[in-house]
Amino acid sequence: MDFDFSDDQEQLRDAVRKWVDKGYDFERRRAAVKAGGFSRDAYTEIAELGLCGLYIPEDQGGLGMGPVEGMVVMEELGRGIVLEPFTHTLIASGVISGYAPSELKSAWLPGIASGEKLVVLAYQERANRYKLDSCAATAQNGTAGWTLSGSKSIVAAGDQADAFLVPATVDGKLALFLVERAGSGVSTRGYVTQDGSRAAEVTFANAAAALITLDGQTALEHAVDIGIAAACAEGLGVMDKTMALTAEYMNTRKQFGVALSTFQALRHRMADMKMQLELARSMSYYAALKLNAPTDERRRALARAKYQLGQSMRFVGQQSVQLHGGIGVTDEYIGSHYFKKLTQLEMTFGDSLHHLGEVSDRMQDTAGVFA
Repeated sequence: MDFDFSDDQEQLRDAVRKWVDKGYDFERRRAAVKAGGFSRDAYTEIAELGLCGLYIPEDQGGLGMGPVEGMVVMEELGRGIVLEPFTHTLIASGVISGYAPSELKSAWLPGIASGEKLVVLAYQERANRYKLDSCAATAQNGTAGWTLSGSKSIVAAGDQADAFLVPATVDGKLALFLVERAGSGVSTRGYVTQDGSRAAEVTFANAAAALITLDGQTALEHAVDIGIAAACAEGLGVMDKTMALTAEYMNTRKQFGVALSTFQALRHRMADMKMQLELARSMSYYAALKLNAPTDERRRALARAKYQLGQSMRFVGQQSVQLHGGIGVTDEYIGSHYFKKLTQLEMTFGDSLHHLGEVSDRMQDTAGVFA
């Protein structure tokens, strides 16, 4: 099987990497964190590269590309620990394109593709512990249309987004809705998260909602799987850069008059980090390639990928800090911000323990072993 990237994919990678290197340096990121963890200007620049239309059909103003291109972009954004929630742009693009009625597609997809509209997934609730079939929010269909009530937590850029994808129960079954932030009955409380990005608690009180699909369980699972694949690719980019920073530090920092990289025990640690990085790389590729598979196959594959990425991110992040010593956790040093990003990504869209349970629950009679 040929795992080489196409010329178009390499050009896409090169364009994103150049923007990250030249347009999103550490000082710009620090300024964005101080300003609240989200920069609309930076998000607009991402859109000007055409990236916001990655998963959107060409007839709706997008590029009509697929999961591999999404993976390539997320890797490069991960290398720059970009704060803006591009993962949610991929989620919104995929879900609206795949499940929404035509009028909703026409109303939102062109704006998402151009970067004018930011739509994020608001699905977590305080008591659900990553379980997608647990939802206290409810929706009702009245004479004036659908209304939705409930609360969602840790919503990416929740007080900056233009709209939310919101799961809610209708007659005991899960449905998925689009709710505009500026609508009546919507309130947000924003805050900065551990890695410096922005999130919010969002409350809906009889807020006007547009129905995406009554088969909300299927759509929500697909949305989260898109998010998992993006988080895996982003984590791979973060680990790649973490490895590079650690290697550079070990080659320049001296102890007893020689570089740290000359000590065999420390070289073994770097070798172990490299092994975890390459395990993560193969599983990130696996996640991207399985993103359009049938539902059961896709869910199994994404749980496996997220579990391995979680293990790798934890190992690479912790070993990097150990090899750096005290400087590895200081706010002034860029490496500490990569560590915090890895820590947060491990818990995004389900932590490692959750996905280990998912892998176990979905294990078939062969247990992954073929006769």
